[in-house]
Amino acid sequence: MVKFSKQFEGQLIPEWKEAFVDYWKLKKDLKKIQVLNNINTTPNNHQISLVVKSPFSLLTKFSLFCHQQRDHEPIQVHRKLVSSTSKGDMYETQLLDEFADTDATKEFFACLDQNLNKVNTFYRTKEKEFLDRGESLKKQMDILIELKSAFIEKKGKGKSSQLSKEEESISSFYNSEDDSVRSREQIEDLEKIEEDFTQSNEEEKSVNLKWEDGKLKTLSGHIVRSQGKNVRINIPLTTPSQTLSEISYLVMEDLFNQSSRKFNPEGGVLHLNKTRLHHAEKMIKKGFIELYKGLGYLNDYRNLNLLAFIKILKKFDKVTEKQILPIYLKVVESSYFNNSDKVVKLMDEVEELFVKNFAQDDHRKAMKYLRPIHPRKESHALPFFIGLFTGCFLALFCGYVLMAHLTGLYKRHQNSIYMETVFPVLSVFSLIFLHFFLYGCNIYAWRKTRINYRFIFEIVPTKELKYKDVFLICTMSMTSVVGVLLFHLTLLTKGYSYAQVQFLLGLLFLAFLLLLICPFNIIYRSSRYNFICVIRNIVWSPLYKVVMLDFFMADQLCSQVPMLRTLEFMACYYVTGSYKTQDYGYCMRVKLYRDLFYAVSFLPYYWRAMQCARRWFDEGETSHLINLGKYVSAMLAAGAKVAYEKDKSVGWLCVVVIMSSVATLYQLYWDFVKDWGLLQMNSKNPWLRNELVLRRKASYYFSMVLNITLRLAWLQTVLHSSFENVDYRVTSLFLAALEVIRRGLWNFFRLENEHLNNAGKFRAVKTVPLPFHEVEDEEED
Repeated sequence: MVKFSKQFEGQLIPEWKEAFVDYWKLKKDLKKIQVLNNINTTPNNHQISLVVKSPFSLLTKFSLFCHQQRDHEPIQVHRKLVSSTSKGDMYETQLLDEFADTDATKEFFACLDQNLNKVNTFYRTKEKEFLDRGESLKKQMDILIELKSAFIEKKGKGKSSQLSKEEESISSFYNSEDDSVRSREQIEDLEKIEEDFTQSNEEEKSVNLKWEDGKLKTLSGHIVRSQGKNVRINIPLTTPSQTLSEISYLVMEDLFNQSSRKFNPEGGVLHLNKTRLHHAEKMIKKGFIELYKGLGYLNDYRNLNLLAFIKILKKFDKVTEKQILPIYLKVVESSYFNNSDKVVKLMDEVEELFVKNFAQDDHRKAMKYLRPIHPRKESHALPFFIGLFTGCFLALFCGYVLMAHLTGLYKRHQNSIYMETVFPVLSVFSLIFLHFFLYGCNIYAWRKTRINYRFIFEIVPTKELKYKDVFLICTMSMTSVVGVLLFHLTLLTKGYSYAQVQFLLGLLFLAFLLLLICPFNIIYRSSRYNFICVIRNIVWSPLYKVVMLDFFMADQLCSQVPMLRTLEFMACYYVTGSYKTQDYGYCMRVKLYRDLFYAVSFLPYYWRAMQCARRWFDEGETSHLINLGKYVSAMLAAGAKVAYEKDKSVGWLCVVVIMSSVATLYQLYWDFVKDWGLLQMNSKNPWLRNELVLRRKASYYFSMVLNITLRLAWLQTVLHSSFENVDYRVTSLFLAALEVIRRGLWNFFRLENEHLNNAGKFRAVKTVPLPFHEVEDEEED
């Protein structure tokens, strides 16, 4: 049977762990009481055995105990009123009965009271936060319904009405008020045509409104309500489509602004179109989903803490043989966190609103969004195929290494054609799937340490790629790659020329590319689609808002510069048809491809720098500019290395050493202090941080030393080290693999620090930005 402490730790919300009952501390205090009781009762063992032998005396003692229990209670819990509304009532326990271990018991109840007060305070704070968010969302929903109603009304009247060009270009003006009252007929009409609004593919149209008698009206006379407050739609630019939509909106707003001012001379204007309203609807829908999730977390928080109080009080009664449970539990049950029903009522209200406005009155459809079903348990087929492909990969790889050793392919100056055209294929796929394998190891470590990577990366549970899935993809892919390389090498040893067999490697690249962009629902389509979207976001990063997953993936690309350069060469090799003539030096002779080859060395750092610039533009924090400087220094160091490769002079060597040293120190500082949150001077853990996920502190010190060592791999550029007679390309692959391993290590501690930052601010659900904002409030800010 699983202990309650393990069940409790497994079910609590990781980001709220510090706000839960400290069940482990209470158990430690209870053990102290138990030890003291055992010491005090040891001399009386003989008397106890005599008492047990007499059932009559035991019954007599039990009746006397019940009589005494009615006369007085062993404890009394005092309730103190606190003026601060955020803290509410505070509780303090007074011991009325004599305990054999009074000091330890006082310490136990002081800790118990502290936990009860903590739970009540946190619950009250979070409840207020979610209630305020719920009120804001309901107001946003009212605005959305009114605007959609006006839009649909214009759409119905547009064909028959004869409007002037000036009226057709009027921008809208809207007011938000606390309580919007609509007739039942309007709501029913809106529900009938709401589905047609969201699914319509017609051309975008603007809402035509006019200003009369201090109120906003549609051309048919429908009053949208106004008390002099303007409202604008603010859509975060997180995708290219939203960016293009915003640009077109700004152009239209500038065109229509002058004509709209005569209808609304007092304030701002809002040019409405179907695309913007659709984005606003999606934002509000997402806001309701996150609110419902947060309310569910708060409800679980209430139930788990109540159960923890019951369990620890039962243990106390068992140890002390005192009837404390009914007394203290009555106080717990009457306290605010267990007695308030606002969360349950708001959950019901959110559920009702979501069903009506986003699910067309289909309750089952709404629950798929509000309470997504977690994927089923994994079958035994997945581990079986992982083991099968692992065995196949090892067998094929051993065969390939043995054949390569017998033919002497990897010795220096032995076979330049093979090392120039075939080995890069192994290099590219090895680095890609080594990185992917380490990501699977990261997922496993994050799950074991309860780091909420799903919340950090905003991963949908039903579309999550688990670590076993990652391992299956890696083993299956590398088995295919090594199998093709072994078959290719076998054909070469049998006398086939490179011109006859090189197409096999081109087909291998083409197969992986087609599989990546395959539109059919096979082989993790949702994950492949998300990967493509993230790469798209990285490439166009300066144009819209950067999220965590985007810059996390961009950091991965910074560790894959050798792979990107090799991939660019292989693409040139096959696209230009050089594989037919074995002219592998053609790409480096053409200036365009040579310049692109060098540009690849800068692109990951450039993309990451642009992301930092965009985050500074959106958030205004100078730390993003300092982070941008780190990637600029990396670009300068990469440029110095490129120049040194062209002109191996002492001057450029000094520049490489200086720039690389500065970039390395910059990166190490950012790794340890900013990304990992370590090297805190006043921490209780020397040179670490106060909160650590891993129990062994030595793991952090070892990781820092290893990170420093692997960061110094650039010294190979200066030393030109090699392994005896091994080709320099093999050495380069080994060093590139070390950088990938360093990045895999960095990933764990980067997300650990992010998780602890979320836990420090009790962020367990996303705060979704709302689309509608009052212009007057914005101007005051």
